[in-house]
Amino acid sequence: MVFKEGPLKGNLAAAYAAMDADIDCVTAYPITPQTTVVEKLSELVGEKEFLDRGQKVEYIRMESEHSVGAGLVGAAFAGARTYSATAGQGLLYMSEMVHWMVGARIPVVLSIAARALTGGGWNIWADYGDIMNQRDSGILIQFLSSHQEIYDTILMSYNIAEHPDVMLPLFPAYGGFVLSHTAKPVKRIAWEEAQQFVRPKTEEWPHIWVDGDRPIMSGAMIMPQTYAEFRIKAQEAQLRAKPVIKQVMADFKAKFGRSYGNGMVEPYMTDDAEVLLIGYGGIAKQAEDAVDAARKMGLKVGALRIRTYRPFPTEDILSYIRRIPVVGVVDRAIAFGNPTASPVCTDIMAVCQRDPEAKNAHIIPFVAGIGGRDTTFDQQMEQIKILFEYKDTGVEPARKHKMFGTYWTGLMTGEGEKPADFSEPYFGDI
Repeated sequence: MVFKEGPLKGNLAAAYAAMDADIDCVTAYPITPQTTVVEKLSELVGEKEFLDRGQKVEYIRMESEHSVGAGLVGAAFAGARTYSATAGQGLLYMSEMVHWMVGARIPVVLSIAARALTGGGWNIWADYGDIMNQRDSGILIQFLSSHQEIYDTILMSYNIAEHPDVMLPLFPAYGGFVLSHTAKPVKRIAWEEAQQFVRPKTEEWPHIWVDGDRPIMSGAMIMPQTYAEFRIKAQEAQLRAKPVIKQVMADFKAKFGRSYGNGMVEPYMTDDAEVLLIGYGGIAKQAEDAVDAARKMGLKVGALRIRTYRPFPTEDILSYIRRIPVVGVVDRAIAFGNPTASPVCTDIMAVCQRDPEAKNAHIIPFVAGIGGRDTTFDQQMEQIKILFEYKDTGVEPARKHKMFGTYWTGLMTGEGEKPADFSEPYFGDI
């Protein structure tokens, strides 16, 4: 039966979107929790719906994630529209090839069913530690918050990555299991409409190709005299991607009636907000419920979801913080040794310090949902209350789960909260 609309798991939405984007090549290797993306694609490439409309997708089974990345690079070198998915340790194993994708400026799309990184013990649940590990590699990164957004974003990704001003790999990331394995309503876009929207494919890229009659060299040594100029091209492409992302989102909304903010950030109830809660992924979308409840209590709070993380939405974030000077930033990842332990929060603090109108904003870091731990409605209400306590008193309130200025939401801090066999010491607000 042809799926058109109805409940669909996030990983399957990703697979259908890749097919509807008219990909040429999939390189596949399983790793939890993305495995069902490439499993579903192994079925779709041979299904009647896709064969009847003339799609011929090369599905290549690889022996590791490093090989998945290498296969994507090779296929993209030849001008193919490529796609795959990975997660967690698989992304780390692929890391060398991620840097090759950026250096070669090839528009791979690789979705990430984000999960915690493993060390000293296995964890396979939602956490953005894996994609954060690649945040300085040069890839474009987007955080998704719903099943429909997974489908829509992968369609839009090729219009961004393959744009001649960009030509960079794009990695859309969404919560492992939280979105990858749950089902919510998804509406596919008809093939004819999708092909009218997605960029027409070309036989080769303007800067790289595989043609025996026009030999080129790839992977050559870059000497110190030219390396900086070579690398800055990726930084320039990152910055040029910002207007492209916004235009693609505007085009998608005009054609299909759906949008996710301006493509960079998505605000919620911010017009008259006195405090602002910033986040990303599913937790940020869930925060809208807490905002609604807080407003019924008379608390003027707004939420801002970061949708695009690389390139960093500097101007978009500053436009809100300039007028809402009490801000909480919720990270679902840890930057070890970082002053706040919060990767996105530290980025926001940095851009505010360079802006004369935002440098006096008070930014409070939160870490929540690590390793798949639930972040509840009540905990998000508590985050909002902490922001208002600071607004009213000028002092960050004491909490048992606060350490070095960061509030670790949901951390087990009392005897009634710890399992009986949990004996690790916790040092409180050091």
